[in-house]
Amino acid sequence: MKVLILGSGVIGVTSAYYLARAGHEVTVIDRQAGPALETSFANAGEVSPGYASPWAGPGVPVKAIKWLLMKHGPLVIRPNADPAMWSFLVKMLRNCTAARYAVNKSRMIPLAEYSRDCLRALRKEIGIRYDERSQGTLQLFRKQQQLDHTGDDIAVLKQYGVPYEVLDRDGCIKAEPALAQVKDKIAGGLRLPQDETGDCHMFTSALAEQAAKLGVQFNFNVGIDCLVADGARVTGVATSEGLLQADAYVAALGSWSQQLLRGIGISIPVYAVKGYSITVKIADESGAPVSTVMDESYKVAITRLGNRIRVGGTAEVSGYSGTLHPARRATLDHSLTDLFPRGGDLSDQNFWCGLRPMTPDGPPIIGATRYANLHLNTGHGTLGWTMACGSGRVLADMLSGRKPDIDTRELAMSRYEYRFG
Repeated sequence: MKVLILGSGVIGVTSAYYLARAGHEVTVIDRQAGPALETSFANAGEVSPGYASPWAGPGVPVKAIKWLLMKHGPLVIRPNADPAMWSFLVKMLRNCTAARYAVNKSRMIPLAEYSRDCLRALRKEIGIRYDERSQGTLQLFRKQQQLDHTGDDIAVLKQYGVPYEVLDRDGCIKAEPALAQVKDKIAGGLRLPQDETGDCHMFTSALAEQAAKLGVQFNFNVGIDCLVADGARVTGVATSEGLLQADAYVAALGSWSQQLLRGIGISIPVYAVKGYSITVKIADESGAPVSTVMDESYKVAITRLGNRIRVGGTAEVSGYSGTLHPARRATLDHSLTDLFPRGGDLSDQNFWCGLRPMTPDGPPIIGATRYANLHLNTGHGTLGWTMACGSGRVLADMLSGRKPDIDTRELAMSRYEYRFG
């Protein structure tokens, strides 16, 4: 079967690889000059099934007000007249209940853990390298109050059988020795030893090379104008290179998926939430993290990637703007220098932002649409890197007529047809 994939981020490329491995003739198109040059380019670097949780949860509305008032707060809202922004925020608020949180998380954890297993299998099978490390994630608490409120999180980890360690100050320093320099700022931590780290752009580029060896054709610098459809099927994609046609189509355009689908009467509640990162060279090996430290106070992830440190954070709801706001960089700089004062060279840094494709309930949207030959693989939010391999694998199984290894029924867009948000 000929399959045309729209988008060459980590979701599009993993989909292409698994589809090609299943024997399909695959073409990938993207407006960029290469793979993973938008949201997949400089994310926080975490492969964290243990943190596969919806943003919408009980208590979040109250926390959001506090975050908006903080100098280095993790949440920024820049209101505009886009109805889609307000619809997204309202639907997210409707999901901020204990019942909805439990359901949504139950849909995310299996995919995240399956994806981690698929990633490990890829490393073993094809020897792919991407500055990867398998040394866990440390959620760092600066205040005892934060540590005291981990009960709910630990209960969920127990429920899904996710290994964890509750650490005191000395335990945190044992896991991340460089924190000894700032031990007075640490109350304790929650460590997930099975989480991993790695450079998503490096991985996606390497996997694209492997996919090309399987026959995948990548057409870059191709603008995508619209989908062309009759009553039941997509008949082509109008592009800057003309009308492109295939037997099946996969929309893996991240935050831009909903705008494309709107043109053929499909509405999905995916909205762009901007995230920021800085990448710096390691200045002092002994002062740098060995894996990922999640600074709970600012919701900032500090990740070791080879000889670099990636610092990522902020949820900015501001439409589809790519503007880099200096205040966001100040927050990332502050978190890094406060916890790892000798770790990174801030004089030489890459400041970046990307648009995360968020759903209001949390899980991505994977699977069929009302057009028989159009499938979706989008809406992964902050977990695109964490869920990429599993998402690509289950999508390939769907298009190949095979039953996926995990239950994907509640990841389909049909879940929005019988309830709000």
